[in-house]
Amino acid sequence: MAGLTSKDAGAGSTPLMQQYLQIKAQHQDAILFYRMGDFYEMFFEDAERAAKILDLTLTKRSDGIPLAGIPYRAAAEYLKTLVSLGHRVAICEQVEDPRLAKGIVKREVVEILTPGSVIEEGWLTGTRNNFLVALDGRGLAAIDASTGEFVLETLSDGALAEALARLAPREVVLRSGTPIELGDGIMVNAREPWEFDPVLAREELTRRFALASLDGFGLGPRDDDALGAAGALLRYLQELQPQGMPHLARPLVRRGEQHLWLDDMTRRNLELVEPLQVGTKGATLLEAIDRTVTPMGARLLRQRVLSPLRDPAAISERLDAVQVAVGDERGRRLLRDALDGVRDLERLAGRAAANRANPREMGALGDSFARLPALQQALGELRDLADSAELRAVHDAFDPCADLAADCVAVLVERPSAVLADGSIVRDGYDAELDALRSLRDGGKQHLAGMQARERERTGIPSLKVGFNKVFGYFLEITNAQSGKVPADYERRQTLAGAERFVTPELKEYEQKVLGAEERIALREAELFTAFRHRIGAAIGRIQLAAHAVARLDVHAALAELAVDARYARPLVDDGFDLLLTRCRHPVIERRLPRETFMPNDVTFTRADRVLLVTGPNMAGKSTILRQIGLCVILAQLGGFVPADAAHIGVVDRLFTRVGASDNLARGQSTFMVEMSETSAILHNATAQSLVLLDEIGRGTSTYDGVAIAWAVTEHLHDRIGAKTMFATHYHELMQLPEELQHARNLNVAVRETGDSIVFLHRLEAGGTDRSYGIHVAQLAGLPQRVVQRARAILGTLEGEHRMVPGAPPAAPDPGQFSFFAEAAPNPALEALRALDLNAMTPLDALNRLAALQQQARDA
Repeated sequence: MAGLTSKDAGAGSTPLMQQYLQIKAQHQDAILFYRMGDFYEMFFEDAERAAKILDLTLTKRSDGIPLAGIPYRAAAEYLKTLVSLGHRVAICEQVEDPRLAKGIVKREVVEILTPGSVIEEGWLTGTRNNFLVALDGRGLAAIDASTGEFVLETLSDGALAEALARLAPREVVLRSGTPIELGDGIMVNAREPWEFDPVLAREELTRRFALASLDGFGLGPRDDDALGAAGALLRYLQELQPQGMPHLARPLVRRGEQHLWLDDMTRRNLELVEPLQVGTKGATLLEAIDRTVTPMGARLLRQRVLSPLRDPAAISERLDAVQVAVGDERGRRLLRDALDGVRDLERLAGRAAANRANPREMGALGDSFARLPALQQALGELRDLADSAELRAVHDAFDPCADLAADCVAVLVERPSAVLADGSIVRDGYDAELDALRSLRDGGKQHLAGMQARERERTGIPSLKVGFNKVFGYFLEITNAQSGKVPADYERRQTLAGAERFVTPELKEYEQKVLGAEERIALREAELFTAFRHRIGAAIGRIQLAAHAVARLDVHAALAELAVDARYARPLVDDGFDLLLTRCRHPVIERRLPRETFMPNDVTFTRADRVLLVTGPNMAGKSTILRQIGLCVILAQLGGFVPADAAHIGVVDRLFTRVGASDNLARGQSTFMVEMSETSAILHNATAQSLVLLDEIGRGTSTYDGVAIAWAVTEHLHDRIGAKTMFATHYHELMQLPEELQHARNLNVAVRETGDSIVFLHRLEAGGTDRSYGIHVAQLAGLPQRVVQRARAILGTLEGEHRMVPGAPPAAPDPGQFSFFAEAAPNPALEALRALDLNAMTPLDALNRLAALQQQARDA
């Protein structure tokens, strides 16, 4: 056993330690929380690891075994810390009543907590899913244990990295021996190959969902790898949660060809859901557009940002729904008011179905049910509801869960506590037996007051009082000054400094009744609450459908609110090639600037002008323009309005954005290697339907190498791929490309030069520019004036010696420098050498001709 020596194992010779060692042997890869009374104890290496991570006191048993423990009631925060740091924890509970046990109390592992299987309230971010993923060949299965969402996907070539970046799992299940490299912080679980058998998986899924076949899911032979992954994933989850997952939803089969491909490079460069600089607030697209008011809506919007659509008809249905909400201000306000206050139906109901929800969570579920009828009414009153097939479908199928809401109101008090043992969870009047027990308990106040009055009269002690504490129970307290009046039938129970406490046969009889009532009340409340939770959990399918409807309405209403507030326009989306944006803006940057200060720009891609080469100085806004084009396309294809006066979007199948570069020292890759790897990925995966946004290719190497690479990449995108491409560059040599490439055009980001300073206009204009203004930008950055002046002098010298700018007078050829792009002039000596017929020459002729060629070469 890992972490245990033979000496250590021998030290555990007591029955308790023998039981521990047997259980630990089955869970060697987990920290074992071993329940002993009111504590979870850890031993051996587990104790040493946990003590270090959780800052616990490490002690030793009398036999020298390392020991650390935490109180049972305080375990949640410790467990959360361990799991959040990527550890696996096995929870071993006492599974029989210690009072009835013969010998050692029986214990079993009832649950294993891992980063990918968490369902505990407060352990997860409400705005994002927590997917546990299984991979096998070209198949992927993903389950969010907290919501029950279940996804199956058959991956195309090169799609694995895209899928993992989109799902962002913290834990992955793989076939043992699979050669795959995953990101840092992902827990990997290797499983036996037989667990990925698609035949076994089909049997498991048809049994679980009570189906005759899986044909209704659209699963075919090509999906066998995904099915195999699903089977292994379900088997793994069953081990982690032996109680099962009754809230597991039917699988959603995702087809990659139905969605816009966004690789990890593009997601990072566009800062879709995570900022480039960790911890920066307000930098992501999601933060800029998220006006949702429910956790389900926030998660769905995040999914749509990471996985927009490609079908124009499906996109238009979403846009119609947003349009209806945009056009009805009153209806939109009523809809959002009704949505506000709906709690996390998916996760709360999932915990109820798994018998994990506490009374407070069930109360929150009931409060959410209570808001659904108002939401249904607000939806039905939207003025142009008939104009949206999406909203009509949600309205017609909407389940307000009125019976579930009524059940919650009937059972639970208005503000139940989080802990069932605290009592007072079930409402008065719900259960006659519980009401009778409470009457017996609560009627005791009057009974005790009457007893106190009678005993004062009988004993003649006016200061006598009846009291209670948890240690000694009920008692009669008499001060020492009155001790001479104590009746003979009083039995001393406790002595204090200034008084004595006594009991009587009547008081003991009453105590037994009351304490028995308290215990029976707790048992009855637990019975009633458990039955109630089971009823609600049994309706998990209905609740999940209602939660999904809430999420869709929340997203549509939020995007409409955004469109109105930020002046976004509805895009025209079709399957054509053209991409036209009129006065488009960057959705994130414009939020950080005072209103009306962001400079909008027009962008046009057509088949005739599909490669746009953009020059201009640093700080002029080239990267911003590139990014805003990509963000507008994503917003349109996820079904939202865009920050522009008008937009026509020919759907894009893949979007690539390469902006800037950094090294990857962990993999031994320089900045330039990373840049080239990203460029290679684009050239191998882009199609004629793609949008490619490039900012500076080739800057990580020498100037000539860089220009050559950038030139060749642009030619390839233009000639071989035919994708819509915008390439921002400082290589002014590339401005010659439109002379060579039929569908390439030059653009520049305008500046105004005044003396030694420049003003950035942030305006995209036709034509190239022959200057980068790098020295001006360096001056703005605060370089010493002496350095700036020297740089200008050096620049003048360099430009005089070699200048390749469109429109400039051709410089006299430098005999020591080969032309970079034009073919070199033929060398007469080489041409003469090639023309020789060696077979027809005598040795003397050969020597004479060689001497002549040598002289010719010297003269050149």
